[in-house]
Amino acid sequence: MSSKVLTCHQTFWAELLSEFHFSITYRPGRLATLPDALSSWDDIYREREEDFISKNPMNFQQLIKQGEVQPLRYFAVKVESFSNLIDSIQKKLWQDPQYISIVEQLGKGKSIQDYSLDSSSQLLLFKDRVVVPNDPTIQLSILQKRHDYPLAGHSGQEKTLKLVKGDFHWSGMTQLIKDYVSSCKQCSRNKNIHHKNFGLLKLLPIPNGPWICLSLDFITKLPLSNSFDSILVIVDRFSKMAVFIPTMSSITSLDLAHVFTKNIFSKHGLPSSIVSDRGPLFVSSFWTNLCQQLKISRDFSTSYHPETDGQTERVNQIIEQYLWMYVSYHQDDWNTWLPLAEFAYNNSDHSSTKQSPFFTVYGRDPHFDSVHITQDTPAGKLSTKIQSVQQDVKRELEVAINQFKRYADKSRASPPILNPGDMVWLSSKNIKSTRPTKKLSERWLGPFPILKKVSTHAYHLKLPSQWKSIHPVFHISPLEPVKTSTIPNPHQEPPPPVTIEEGEEWEVSQVLDSKLKRRNLWYLVEWKGFSQDPERSTWEPAKNLKNCPDLVKNFHSLNPDKPGPNSSKAWYFMVLGGERNYQ
Repeated sequence: MSSKVLTCHQTFWAELLSEFHFSITYRPGRLATLPDALSSWDDIYREREEDFISKNPMNFQQLIKQGEVQPLRYFAVKVESFSNLIDSIQKKLWQDPQYISIVEQLGKGKSIQDYSLDSSSQLLLFKDRVVVPNDPTIQLSILQKRHDYPLAGHSGQEKTLKLVKGDFHWSGMTQLIKDYVSSCKQCSRNKNIHHKNFGLLKLLPIPNGPWICLSLDFITKLPLSNSFDSILVIVDRFSKMAVFIPTMSSITSLDLAHVFTKNIFSKHGLPSSIVSDRGPLFVSSFWTNLCQQLKISRDFSTSYHPETDGQTERVNQIIEQYLWMYVSYHQDDWNTWLPLAEFAYNNSDHSSTKQSPFFTVYGRDPHFDSVHITQDTPAGKLSTKIQSVQQDVKRELEVAINQFKRYADKSRASPPILNPGDMVWLSSKNIKSTRPTKKLSERWLGPFPILKKVSTHAYHLKLPSQWKSIHPVFHISPLEPVKTSTIPNPHQEPPPPVTIEEGEEWEVSQVLDSKLKRRNLWYLVEWKGFSQDPERSTWEPAKNLKNCPDLVKNFHSLNPDKPGPNSSKAWYFMVLGGERNYQ
C-alpha cells in the first residue's frame, strides 16, 4: 500500500478498500491455516470471469475449448443445515420416557445435576451437550454427519467419538459409534489394514526320496537364442536337483508331455505329484488327462499367492542371476550357457539340505576340473552311503522347514474361520484396474460372497461376470472378512463398478458344443474348476478361444457334424490368422 505508482489491478483494490477502516498486520506463514468456507466461496468471481472471457476472445480459445480449464480456486464446502435434525430431536425428546420427567422438572425451575434446558431452543443439555433421544434414525443421522461428510473425513473410531461427544450425548453412544465406524464400507474399502497377514505358513509334505515330488515353472519373454525364448524349470522337491530346458513360448501341452518324457521320465521315472501355477499348459485338457491316467496328483498355486511354488521361483532367480554374469551384450547366447548353469546349481550346496543336489542323489559330487582325487567305492557301500545321505537330507529338510515356519509365522496371524455365504473384501494390490493411478484407487474390492471353502487357507469367491481374467480361488492372505453391523439401514452409497485390465485368461477345461449365431461361430465352454457345475458353462465367440486351439480341434474331431471353422469364414482371420487349412 506504500507504492507510489499503482497498476490498474492495484488501483481497483485501493478504491474498493478505501471504503473500509482496517489495519494490516503481519501474520507468519506458520500460523496460517486453511481458509474458511465463506471466504473461499465458489461463486464470488464467476460473473467477473465470464465477463473477462467474453471480452477477450483470444484467451487461449484456439488451444483449448472454453470451459475445459477452470480458474484455480478453493472449492467452497457445502455446509449442511442441522435445522431438520434439531427439530427431530425436539419432537422425539418429548416422546422418550427416559427424559420426559427430566425436561418437565427443569421446566418447573428445579435443578438436576449435569442437566440443563437451553432457553432459546428448549433442547435438553447434559454437561452442555445436546441430549439425543433413543431414536435410531436421529442417532444414525448424527453419525453420518460426524463421520461420512467431507468435513468429518471418515475418521477412525476415536476421532469420530470425539467429534460426536463434543456436541451430543445419548446412552450407549460409544459402542454404537465403534460399531458404525468398524462396519463402514467406505472405510473398509479405502483404508489400509494394519494387522498381520492372515494365514500361518502351511507347508507341503516332505517327499520320501528324490524325484517323487516335482515343481514346474516357466521363465518367459527371453531374447531369442537358437530359436528358443523360454526356459522350463523342473525342480525335485527332495534333493533340490533342477533341470533347465530351453523351449518356446508357443509350446503346446503335447510338446510339454514330450519334453517331460525325454528329460524327466526317461531318467527318473514317474513322479507322484507336481506343483505348478495355473498357467494354460498346466490346466489344459491334455495335460490334465495325462496326469490322471498316470496317477500324478497336481497341486496348483492360488491367485496372487506364488509362495505355493516358492522353491521354483527362487531357482528362477538363480538362473537369471547366472545368465546375467555370462551372456553376451546382445543376450542371444543364453541357450549356450544354460547347461553350465544347471551343472553349477546342482553342484552347489543347498541351504536346506546342507549338501549339493548331486551328492544327495548320487552319493558324490562330480568333478569339473583336473584337480581331483579318484576314490573307488564298492557298489554295496555306495548304496548304503546314498541311503544314509538321503536320510540325513530328510532330517535337514524337517529342521529347515520348521525354522522357516517359525520365522514366517512371526509376521502372520491365524486365519479367521470363514464359511460359504460369508462376505469378504478382496485386496486390490495385484489387480489392475482402468483407473488412472493406484494411489487414489480402492485398497479393497467387493465385498464378495464365499461359494466354497477349498481348504483351510483357500476360498472360492463369486466374482463379477466381467472378471473372467481372474481365477476365483484365493489364498486367505488377500482376503479380509466383512464386519457386520447391528445398525439397521446405514444408508451408505454402493461402490462404483471396477473395470479391471485384461490379464491372464480363465482356463478352459473343454469345449462342449458349438453353434452359429448371426453367421459367427460360438462355442459352449466348460471352465476349469467348474466341471461339476454345468450352469457355469458359457457361450463364447470363437475369437476368445484362440489360445486353446488344441481343445477346439479335439472337439471337432469328436463332433464332425457340429458347426465349425468351415461354417464361419471370419473364424479363420480371428483365430488362425487367415490360414485356410484348418487341419
